[in-house]
Amino acid sequence: MRSASREAARGLPPVVSMSEWRAARRDLLAHEKAHTRNADALAAERRRLPMVRVEREYKLTGPTGTVGLPDLFEGRPQLIVVHHMLRSADRAPCPGCGMFVDSMCHPAHLNSRGLSLAMVAEAPIDEIEEFRRRMGWEVPWYSVLGTTFNRDFDVRQPRPFGLNVLLRDDRDDNGIPGQRPRIYRTYHTTARGMEALGSAWTYLDLTPYGRGETWEASPEGWPQTPPYEWWRLHDEYDG
Repeated sequence: MRSASREAARGLPPVVSMSEWRAARRDLLAHEKAHTRNADALAAERRRLPMVRVEREYKLTGPTGTVGLPDLFEGRPQLIVVHHMLRSADRAPCPGCGMFVDSMCHPAHLNSRGLSLAMVAEAPIDEIEEFRRRMGWEVPWYSVLGTTFNRDFDVRQPRPFGLNVLLRDDRDDNGIPGQRPRIYRTYHTTARGMEALGSAWTYLDLTPYGRGETWEASPEGWPQTPPYEWWRLHDEYDG
C-alpha cells in the first residue's frame, strides 16, 4: 500500500512533495485572497447600510447606578453593544458567550478609532459584576433587566445573544451641537455572524466608519487616515 493510501486510511490528507505542496498552497491562496477582497467589499456595503433612529430612552444599570444609552458611548461617536446570555441566578453561564468575551480584542484599539465596547445582560448588576470579576474581564457591563432593551434590538429569548452597532450624532437639524444626542442603529448580527469576531479589525469592519483608513471604499466625507499610522501597543494610546 502506498504512503498516500496509508494516510487516507487514517483520515489524513495525502502526503506530497514540497513542490506539490507549494503548488496546492498557491491554489488555496488565490481563494483566500478572493475571500479577503469579498470581505472588503462586504464591509464597504455595510458602511452604506441605512440607519434607524433609536427614539426610546433606556435606563440601564451600571456598577455606579442608573445610566442612559448615550452614557455607554463614553464620549465616542460609535458603540458596539454585545448582548450576553447571563441571566438572574445563573448557575451555568453560557460557555459560548464566555468564549466570545474571552476572545475580544483589547478595547484601547477600538477606542482609538472612536469606538466604545459594552456588554449587557438580563441579570442584576451585582451578579454581573461578580461574574465579570471572576472571569477577569475589563469590558464595561450593564444590566438591562426589567427593560425592553434586548427585545427592541432583536435579541430575544430563548437565546438572547447578539451584537448591535450604534452611531451617535450630537448635532441638531441645522448641524449645531444639541443638548440631546441622536442615536442611530446601524447594524445587527447574532449566532454564527459573531464567530469570526475578535480582532480590532473585524470589529471596526462592522461600524459605519470602518477602520477609518484611506484605502477603504467609504462614503464621501467619512473620517479616514493613512493605514498603519494609528496602530499602537494598547498602553501607548493617548487617553
